[in-house]
Amino acid sequence: QLQLVESGGGLVQSAGSLRLSCAASTTLGSFYSIGWYRQPPGKLREFLASIVTGSITKYADSIKGRFTISADNANNIVYLQMNSLKPEDTAVYYCNANRRFPNNVDYWGQGTQVTVSS
Repeated sequence: QLQLVESGGGLVQSAGSLRLSCAASTTLGSFYSIGWYRQPPGKLREFLASIVTGSITKYADSIKGRFTISADNANNIVYLQMNSLKPEDTAVYYCNANRRFPNNVDYWGQGTQVTVSS
C-alpha cells in the first residue's frame, strides 16, 4: 500500500527555517504531481507547492520566495525548505501525491506540525 511519511516539523522562532521531508513508498515518477499543503488552526487546508510531471514547480503566492520544493528522485523524497518563517505559517503540513491513471486518486501523509513562535 502506498505511503507518504512526513518528517521535519517542530517548533521554530519567527524568521527561522525548517526543512520538511516526505518519503514515498514508491517511485516519485509514478505520480502526476507531488507536493505540500497545510492546514492552519481553524482554517481549511491550503495548497503550498507541487512538482508536476517530474519537473514543473508550482507555488502558492503566499509562500513564493520563502519556500522551495525539491525532490530526491533516487530516494523517493520530496522536500519543502521553509525560510523566513512567520507565526502565521503555524499549521499542520501535509504531503500530497496525485495519480491520474487509471483513476484520479490523491494520497496524503499523516501530517507534521510546524509551530512558529513570535
